[in-house]
Amino acid sequence: MIIPFIDLRKQYDSIKEEINPAIQNVIDNSAFVLGKSVSDFETAFAAAHNVKHCVAVSSGTDGNHLASWALGITSGDEVIIPADTFIATAWGATLCGATPVFADCHKDSYNIDPEKIEEKITSKTKAVVAVHLYGQPADIEAIRKITDKHNLRLIEDAAQAHIAEYNENKIGGLSDICSFSFYPGKNLGAFGEGGAVTTNSDELALKARMIRDHGSRQKYFHEMYGHNYRMEGIQGAVLGVKLKHLIFWTECRRSVAKKYCEQLKDINEIKLPAEMPYAKHVYHLFVIQTDRRDELQKYLNENGIATGLHYPVPLHLQKCFEHLGYKKGDFPVTEGLAANCLSLPMFPELSDEQIGFICDRIKIFYKT
Repeated sequence: MIIPFIDLRKQYDSIKEEINPAIQNVIDNSAFVLGKSVSDFETAFAAAHNVKHCVAVSSGTDGNHLASWALGITSGDEVIIPADTFIATAWGATLCGATPVFADCHKDSYNIDPEKIEEKITSKTKAVVAVHLYGQPADIEAIRKITDKHNLRLIEDAAQAHIAEYNENKIGGLSDICSFSFYPGKNLGAFGEGGAVTTNSDELALKARMIRDHGSRQKYFHEMYGHNYRMEGIQGAVLGVKLKHLIFWTECRRSVAKKYCEQLKDINEIKLPAEMPYAKHVYHLFVIQTDRRDELQKYLNENGIATGLHYPVPLHLQKCFEHLGYKKGDFPVTEGLAANCLSLPMFPELSDEQIGFICDRIKIFYKT
């Protein structure tokens, strides 16, 4: 049996009767950049997250940059982010000229550890980024107490956490501004690049809309510096269709995670993901830990099972950040995750037969 890490073709086949006409409509109307398909999606996505504003952009990375830019983060500022995240999180600060300041993550949630934040705050600190890693919300309440105490801005990075919940509240409006990614493999994925920012602030929403369109709200009148971060019409159409299925797909992901946990719970050599009491995890990724990570990955690959590594090199040890002076050993929890984490196949259409095959092979590996 061959099992991919993700099966986007199977998802497309299940909704192509909806997707194809939506794309054709964009073509027929030549609404290739922004337009009605994008504005309709913005309205629906904001409603799905119980947040006032959604501004659709051209990628999740652009969303990170735009979020920091709209908050006025600039050269000389510092932004605290978790060391365990994809590098695009750090670009939000660095593309504004600010310095990323890394903090270790919590050993169970894998998100930024609130107890590690305050020690990183200096007179230059402008914001904290709470990444909802793998689909599990960070401990927003604990983080917010710190940012409020020190008069800092709070940014959510929800690239992997569409419609996830913190204490029964949707993420996306629990901070000053939140960025999302719609990269094809995400829980809500475009047919190419795409992203968004959400906020309950009228002021930040206006700034975000202006920044994404060359600093203007009226064509050829540019009130501030900006960029071209506009979403394409076809991506808005695709996302609008897919959003209608997101609740169902999310519950399928949660069901897959539950089945993994039930079938792998007796393997002492594996640490399974923990769903925190405040969180509704949406399982963009199902990440296990094992001291024999590389051996297990090789064995699963030989048995036709694709896996992933998220993330094998922590941000503080990336070459592009070596000038910041971090060294191995600075963030032991993050470094342990980098060495031991393995992502198993995770997508809504994963069948019971496929899940059983994966778990059986893992059990065989640990018996040999």
